[in-house]
Amino acid sequence: MGVQWDNPMDASVESILLDSRTIRRRVRELGVQITQDYGGKTPHLVAVLKGASIFHADLVRSIELELSYDFIAAGSYGNQTRSSGEIHLLKDVDENVEGRDVILVEDIIDTGLTLHYLVQSLRARGPTSLRVAALLNKPSRRKIHVPLDYIGFDIPDEFVVGYGLDYGQRYRNLPDICILRTSENV
Repeated sequence: MGVQWDNPMDASVESILLDSRTIRRRVRELGVQITQDYGGKTPHLVAVLKGASIFHADLVRSIELELSYDFIAAGSYGNQTRSSGEIHLLKDVDENVEGRDVILVEDIIDTGLTLHYLVQSLRARGPTSLRVAALLNKPSRRKIHVPLDYIGFDIPDEFVVGYGLDYGQRYRNLPDICILRTSENV
């Protein structure tokens, strides 16, 4: 499945699913694609906090266009490894998205419930266009169809951490995307 994790400081990480070099290469490819797709436009990238913050930062630096960005936050996990299905808006965007070409930047699409909620919320505000860029896609867990325009990687149904993704606010700073050892996969 992935590379074995050798960090004796944390036995909770089972293995590396995607190493940092692979992630960097794919994010650059997504940036090139967005640059081509939005040529002559000024996309407005809205990162879903906190998980997408690292992906968002790397992605905006890979886009060779004038752009703007903002942040939004919603939650459905708390300190669990499975979504509760109950979505809460924790932070709204600061800028008006009406008449703008918006790209919603998400770390991982699991059930699709949070993304669906955010897309509906932003679409109601009248953007010229609204697309979704997701670093990770977990199609086997999908409960609701959501449009994904830019996908970094399709991954198996594993709980992953690193590169901004967390468990109980831990592991976000890992440079790789790793599988977390949980009671479900021990």
